[in-house]
Amino acid sequence: MRKNVVIYNRLPAPLVQQLSEAFNVTVIDTQGNVDEQFQHALLHAHGLIGASKTLGRHELQHAENLEVISSVSVGYDSYDVPYLSEQGILLTNTPDVLTQTTADLGFALLMSTARRLPELDAYTKAGQWTKGITEEHFGTDVYGKTLGIVGMGRIGAAIAKRGHFGFDMRILYHAGSRKPELEKEFKAEYRDLESLLQESDFVCLVVPLTESTRQMIGARELRLMKPSGILINIARGPVVDEAALIEALSNQQIRGAGLDVFEQEPLSSSPLFSLKNVVTLPHIGSATHETRYAMAERAVSNLTAALSGNRPQDLVNPEVWKG
Repeated sequence: MRKNVVIYNRLPAPLVQQLSEAFNVTVIDTQGNVDEQFQHALLHAHGLIGASKTLGRHELQHAENLEVISSVSVGYDSYDVPYLSEQGILLTNTPDVLTQTTADLGFALLMSTARRLPELDAYTKAGQWTKGITEEHFGTDVYGKTLGIVGMGRIGAAIAKRGHFGFDMRILYHAGSRKPELEKEFKAEYRDLESLLQESDFVCLVVPLTESTRQMIGARELRLMKPSGILINIARGPVVDEAALIEALSNQQIRGAGLDVFEQEPLSSSPLFSLKNVVTLPHIGSATHETRYAMAERAVSNLTAALSGNRPQDLVNPEVWKG
């Protein structure tokens, strides 16, 4: 019997075709009533594939046949993992695939904020460059500065590599455990969070969103940063107390911030948008053609393995696997 798969976010056509050759595939039409379509398809679904959808007890209460959810993402904070495990539903994600492109974006955001690139691009295009620039337009150097990384996983390590080898930066890091091999490779120095914030010129957040990291950067932590410090967040929006950050930026308590993530997404209006000392991006950490295709490909591979009785490569809840 062919199993039933529901695609609830857009996948590249070749991958939809690949799934269709092995399974009965339902693609949710995003132009129609998405919730109604999803709930109807869920009644018979053995596998789900997609991203950016909250899935837990309420949403999956009628998913009696569901075996696996294959998320086209590295983060999985939108899934109720304890509930999925309780129900024996496998959850997979796509780590590794987006490491390098997200690190590229993080470093691009750091440099854009330091050199005020979006602000000065707008200044130039507005026809305001009528004479030589003055000190009011100056940015700050990146080369040789101190980079503090909060969360030294794959992406954090990739950012450290760029900073150490490309920009001769001193690398500080804070993580759940020491990383001796990275300390050796990048001359990275472990710090508690307070010390890292006090010593760093740039603070880059690369932690998953958990109860322990939610609002880990608030008013107190921002006060610990240097007045010349720049905060970069490519983790998750709720890792930072956004109201406290807006106040710190408005009062020039810190020099600036570069943000790819926000407490609420998508975000159509915010006090952040009126501040010159913040660069705002629409959560594009993995948004390149090559990486998004590779993520979708990996998710299809995970889904196919699970529904074929094989252990997926990327299991979030391995305790559920009974193979």
